[in-house]
Amino acid sequence: MSSEQPWHAAFPAPKTTEPDALTREEVLAKLQAGGNGKDFVIVDLRRNDYEGGTIRGSINLPAQTLFPTIPTLYQLFKSASVKHVIWYCGSSTGRGTRAAGWFHDHIQQQGGTQMKSVILRGGIKGWATAGEDFVDAMDGYVAGHWA
Repeated sequence: MSSEQPWHAAFPAPKTTEPDALTREEVLAKLQAGGNGKDFVIVDLRRNDYEGGTIRGSINLPAQTLFPTIPTLYQLFKSASVKHVIWYCGSSTGRGTRAAGWFHDHIQQQGGTQMKSVILRGGIKGWATAGEDFVDAMDGYVAGHWA
């Protein structure tokens, strides 16, 4: 049995353990309406499992190195008047939830009221297997990966 700690053990647990969520339909509607990088930012938290494609326009910030960058990300997103930061990983139940919680906690610590930190319900797995409209909104889609 390995005594190695999980990657997130090096950081404080988020106070927000059940962040708000957007459905894939809501995120797709946002993408189709435009505003990515202005009204919202989509963050793909995968590292070792970053394969099979990604949601078009998302930025890859692996969860394992995210925590120390949160203050800087907050300032960048605030300066750009971003209203939603949408986090996802494979299922958005581990890394996605943790990242959204950390970021939500930071927003609250800063007294922020204009920006929301949310997860993509179902993560990339739910997105990539939800049909043609969602696959069409991916870069690097590899069908065999999701079969």
